[in-house]
Amino acid sequence: MPKSPFLLEAQARGLIFQCTDLDALDEAMLAGPITAYVGFDPTADSLHVGNALSIMALRLLQKHGHRPIALMGGGTAKIGDPSFRDEARSLITDETIAHNIAGIEKSLRQFITFSDEDPSSGAVLANNADWLDKLSYINLLQDVGAHFSISRMLSFDSVKQRLDREQGLTFLEFNYSILQSYDFRELNRRYGAVLQMGGSDQWGNIVSGIDLARRTDGKQIFGLTTPLVTTSSGAKMGKSANGATWVRAERLPTFEYWQFWRNTEDADVGRFLKLFTDLPVEECERLGALQGADINEAKKILATEATAICHGRAAAGEAAETARRVFEQGSAQAALPEIDLPANLIAEGLPAFRVFQEAGLAASGGEARRLIRGGGGRVNDVVISDENQTFTLDDLREGVLKVSSGKKKHVLLRPV
Repeated sequence: MPKSPFLLEAQARGLIFQCTDLDALDEAMLAGPITAYVGFDPTADSLHVGNALSIMALRLLQKHGHRPIALMGGGTAKIGDPSFRDEARSLITDETIAHNIAGIEKSLRQFITFSDEDPSSGAVLANNADWLDKLSYINLLQDVGAHFSISRMLSFDSVKQRLDREQGLTFLEFNYSILQSYDFRELNRRYGAVLQMGGSDQWGNIVSGIDLARRTDGKQIFGLTTPLVTTSSGAKMGKSANGATWVRAERLPTFEYWQFWRNTEDADVGRFLKLFTDLPVEECERLGALQGADINEAKKILATEATAICHGRAAAGEAAETARRVFEQGSAQAALPEIDLPANLIAEGLPAFRVFQEAGLAASGGEARRLIRGGGGRVNDVVISDENQTFTLDDLREGVLKVSSGKKKHVLLRPV
């Protein structure tokens, strides 16, 4: 059992999947503040819920007095991380990378405090293009090439899976692991970073960086990964038929971000409260143990607390109030048009495409199917991907189904 406050709380919240040497890292953290980093791939101008666990790890690290580094992959983005991907990423321009880094910085500022806001303990924003762009290929080979074993690199799961597929792995992508390892050593030299954190898919790359620093500099540094988060039904966290759940309001309205968390499956509430909010662990466990209608109140707390971290307490409160007006009986009719639906239809199970017809959002079954296939159909603010998914009385929220076409057309179906 770790003794340092960060590792103790991280473990209690379920943030730790693997650690290279937990006992030694614990001792280092007990000895004083450390510097740790997480790398972010600038392939879009916003982070999304899939990145949230790494961001929350940085947030918790800062809470306990340690210094976070957010490393922008301005250099490695020109290659693209091949880890567990079916095919190579399309290469992106320098202009697009710069635009995306600016957006990711805005995303991160919603979660952690940077040095320009708090010079004493604020986070550092770094960009690996500052050193990777200046590298000479021959010098890189002389410096680090001898420390990488091809057979070991081929043993990484992320590489093996690509090699087993028809797409293969380009030599360009194969260099990614070397450059990420170089990043860890460089951040250790420049900022004293002794810990790299990241998703479980980054384990091989993290270990390579640790080996490089040990071989070339005689340094002991550490790696810690967060678990891959899936819902109880097996869905990947933060993904939907309509794309990623973005953390910037410019990419996803705050109300929809709130609704994403409100729609958490019952079995995931306690776990997600611990992972994605600042509420005490004991309170998260209490809320997660609620049953029946009470679990819906816990979901609202999850939604409000997660949204408050990302968008601020005022915006989270507004989103919660909007949801109350839309869904609670007595005020829903004033907020959205309402259509009565014979209760026997939905009691027997109503296919999704019929739901949109009954709501008047599609003139025919074919039009409803096309709406769903295009990712524009939602029920209770959840994107519907299966046109034949059935809805019953168990799917009602406050006595109604909220049916949406796109972001502007909403109807409430009330069984009578």
